[in-house]
Order: sequence, then C-alpha cells, then structure tokens
Amino acid sequence: MLRRSILTVFIFISFLSISNAQKGWEVGGWLGTSLYYGDLNNKVNFDSPGIAGGLLGKWNYNSRVALRGSFNFGRISADDANSDNNFNKARNLNFQSNIYDLTTGIEFNFLEHIRGSKFETYTPFIFAGFSVFRYNPKTELDGVTYSLQELGTEGQDIGEEYFLVSAGLTLGAGFKWDVSSDLTFAAEFTVRRVFTDYLDDVSTTFPDLDRLRVIRGETAVSLSDRSLLDGIAIEGRQRGNSADNDRYTFISFALTKYFGRLECPKISKI
Repeated sequence: MLRRSILTVFIFISFLSISNAQKGWEVGGWLGTSLYYGDLNNKVNFDSPGIAGGLLGKWNYNSRVALRGSFNFGRISADDANSDNNFNKARNLNFQSNIYDLTTGIEFNFLEHIRGSKFETYTPFIFAGFSVFRYNPKTELDGVTYSLQELGTEGQDIGEEYFLVSAGLTLGAGFKWDVSSDLTFAAEFTVRRVFTDYLDDVSTTFPDLDRLRVIRGETAVSLSDRSLLDGIAIEGRQRGNSADNDRYTFISFALTKYFGRLECPKISKI
C-alpha cells in the first residue's frame, strides 16, 4: 500500500513537471446561490435557494493544476411546510442559517488552459478540498427570531450543545473560459459533505418535553415541538435522521483576473 501511494505521488509530481509551466496568481470573486440538503429537505430540490457569494484566489502551478482558496458566504433554509412527506408536514419545523465558509484545495483542468493562447482558452475542471465553516440555525416564533442551538431543542444539557463551527470535504466541477488574455469566467457547482448533522438543528429524537421545560424554559419546548398533530413529539420518537449528516452546496459564477506570465504564441512548424 505504501509503495503504491509513493508511486502515485511520484507520477503526479512527474505530470506536474512536464505539463505546461505557466504560473501565476489569479484573484476574483463570485456570486450565485446556496442550497441545503438534510433532515428538512431530504430530496434534491430548489424550493429554498439562498443568496451566496465570495472571494477567490488561485495559484496556478501550471496550465492544468492550481491550488486555490476562497472565503464564501451563503444563506440556507428549509421548511417542513414545503415537504411532500406527510410526517414532515406534521412535524412542522423550519430554520434558516448564514454560512461563513473558508475552503482550500486543488483544481484540475481536463484541457490545457493557457492565457494569451488562441486555442487553449476553455476547459472543464474538477475541484477537491476541505472546508471550515460557521453556521447558526435560527427560526421565528411570534415574530421573534431565536437561535436554536442555545435552546437545546433535542434535550441537550446546558454546556452540551452542538458546536457552531464545523468542517467538511468539498467536491466540485465546472467549466471556465477566457473572456480576455487575463480575465476568466467560470461556472461551478460544489458540494460540502459536512461533519455535523445540525445545520438545521434537527438530528436525533424528540426529548422529554417536561424536562426540557425545566432546563430551558417554555420557548425551548415550543420550538422543539411545533407539530400540527397530537402524538408526534413523543419522547424518543424520531425527529431527524442522525445516520446521514447534512450538506450544503454552492452554484457559482466567478470572474477572476490573472496576474502571471503570459505564454508566447506557439510558432507552427513548417
């Protein structure tokens, strides 16, 4: 296994060395939309897209590979009222949260991408990396907005609430093309497979509501159990699905400026 890993790294480094050596920084920004997938939206749909945007920087190692980092913002939300599942509708939970995301990783171009070229001006690409982010699920009750984490809606003891900072693995794909010798436009889709199941404040089971009332107060009880039917919020009954963590995605449209060296045009051989 170790020999195979070393061989893989050697081949990758060799590929980097022989690939076109156009290097340089690329800086810009992006706008788009953010989407959430989890206990309040367990099907891929676009019912509640949120605004999103960010700043993006890349170090182009060559015409194929770039190291990149970005600071991203997105707003996610979901509402059981929009579900086509009868249990979800009766559960009647909802949330919204701002996501502040820092992501770094490696981008790989399937085609040569050379600024200043007449031909190598576009390419599909893939991206893999790691994200650290902050979130804070909130909801409204009687016109007042509450942060759900501090209310322990699933019976967490005081001091045992889930963390509002988490991380995840990021995968993405997109397509980019040059609009000039130093400006590049890109459309991209990225998904974060995060290490928390509480983006939406929902993960496990309904708590003992009487105990929750004593520990956290009546507001916590009202936001833990918003069900429309009697008998749903029974202690120990499934409130969410803790077997599968939440996810969020960004659909982005980016414009970046290249500050590196431009390649001289290739001279055709006679």
